[in-house]
Amino acid sequence: MLYGPAMQIRRETSSDHAAVEHVQRQAFPEAKDAAAYVADLRASLQERLGLSLVAVDNGDVVGHALFTSNLLDAQLRLIEVQVLSPLGVMPSHQRQGIGRALVESGVDELARLDVPMVILEGSPTYYASLGFRPGRQLGLRRPSLRIPDEAFQARTLPAYEPWMTGTLVYQQAFWDHDAVGLR
Repeated sequence: MLYGPAMQIRRETSSDHAAVEHVQRQAFPEAKDAAAYVADLRASLQERLGLSLVAVDNGDVVGHALFTSNLLDAQLRLIEVQVLSPLGVMPSHQRQGIGRALVESGVDELARLDVPMVILEGSPTYYASLGFRPGRQLGLRRPSLRIPDEAFQARTLPAYEPWMTGTLVYQQAFWDHDAVGLR
């Protein structure tokens, strides 16, 4: 870990919302409605399992990771899985291990909650270093052809079983904000 001793990873609180939106706007300046996207996904946490984590450095929120419940349409039944989106770190704090710390903290907590896998769309190089692998290797199908095959990735957790294959079904907020497919 490269980040300093003052860094803390913790659950987001309502007092963090404005800072989280600022982080996501800075991390993804091309995303015009990043704040609304995060707010809609965050709202799903009131009814379904998920995590919203922040990285705090000397009292300032400098990173954010959001894990939300989505469905895997498996042959035996629908399976609740988690999708990591978005993961953002302030540009001034990138390449210091903060994103890795957020992902690992979230994955560890989700494993304790018996979540079978975390799925995302993102850089194959970056996420492979965090234990993610192409979804097709696990028999997973992407929810949209706009997602490059190599970007559709998953990380299995201890509750995963080999029969858990199928198509990922995103919750509505992904579609409402056109947050499907890498830009």
